[in-house]
Amino acid sequence: MNEEGEKTMSDFSQKDGPREKGITVLMIGTDRNIFKSGSAARERMIEYGKLFRQLHIIIFTKRFQKFKIEKIADNVWIYPTRSWSRWLYPFDAVKAAKSQFAKFLPKIITVVSAQDPFETGIAGWLLAREFKLPLQIQIHTDFLSRYFWEESLLNKIRIMIGKHCVKKADRVRVVSSRIKKSLLLNLGANIESKIDILPIFVDMKKIMNAPADFDIHKKYPQFSFIIIMVSRLEKEKNIPSAIEIMKELTVKYPRIGMMIIGDGGERKKLENLAAKYNLKENIVFEGWQNDPISYYKTANLFLSTSLYEGYGLAIIEALASGCPIVSSDAGIASEMISESNNGFVCPVNDKGCFVRKILEVLEKPSLRISLSVNSKAFIGEKITATKEEYLFKYGKIMEDCLNKNKL
Repeated sequence: MNEEGEKTMSDFSQKDGPREKGITVLMIGTDRNIFKSGSAARERMIEYGKLFRQLHIIIFTKRFQKFKIEKIADNVWIYPTRSWSRWLYPFDAVKAAKSQFAKFLPKIITVVSAQDPFETGIAGWLLAREFKLPLQIQIHTDFLSRYFWEESLLNKIRIMIGKHCVKKADRVRVVSSRIKKSLLLNLGANIESKIDILPIFVDMKKIMNAPADFDIHKKYPQFSFIIIMVSRLEKEKNIPSAIEIMKELTVKYPRIGMMIIGDGGERKKLENLAAKYNLKENIVFEGWQNDPISYYKTANLFLSTSLYEGYGLAIIEALASGCPIVSSDAGIASEMISESNNGFVCPVNDKGCFVRKILEVLEKPSLRISLSVNSKAFIGEKITATKEEYLFKYGKIMEDCLNKNKL
């Protein structure tokens, strides 16, 4: 206990935490990397397992992928849905849960957790409703953004599903204040009491202290100024806008270069767009990198043009690396970027703003230095949570979910 009589983390974890209270979580997720031995996703699930008596994870998979049921820790199991079609994922997840736990499911499982409010949310809601279990929903993207709505018909359907699942959930974990505000604006203030803000954990000290294994200026000496993007190559990341920005920048500075670190379904289209604008010599597609820290630490500028984000992990990594930032106003950008202090924020799709701010950083070396120094100091003040504190809060959310259901 502290002086005010509140429980500290050690009190909670050692005496009366969710594991000691026998809390067993059934998680529904989509990350197939959990099946890969040694992957960050798998290690994260093992860490979560230490919080609970048992952790069971059902993961959406296709039948041809041939994933198998595994026990990945003393109290952590993973189960594939082996679905014939993606449209069957939620229902196959329910079948998998019933198959594994049969009629004893409500005696074994105490909390159901869905990793998004969409397909996994539907599976979680169906199980929670049938077996009268508390439901926790996690939200990692701003799905009520108009840009999410405009992206596809599937997203329009997901918005309807998401609203339903959020209303039915006992607790809702969001990763940023932006998502919470979006939920309250669209679904009403009456859901505020069940929303928990828990950002994604980032090991700040590890990033700050990590040495750069290489210098991208030496790797690409033809460039006088290097912009990096670290991103999945998907529609919401709005990378065509970044390529159009580069088209304008190279008119005045033909030796400027851009490294796009990441992969995804839009890569071929983006490569074709770069070729169309005669930018093949200026834009390099580096593909996915397990450790992009050296890129952050040796680049001149980090650029994000996203239409919407839930969080924006790359922004945190860039700030911790001391890389100046120009970002669209998405995710945590406006929370983490102090204008002209450690970076710049532009309205979504405002190419003129992006070009002006990038040129300002490019043409003022002293500004680049101050942005870099301020980035590390600012982010160090903003994010101070340790891994242990993050895990404590994660476990406490699950316990609160169970307690709320008992009220």
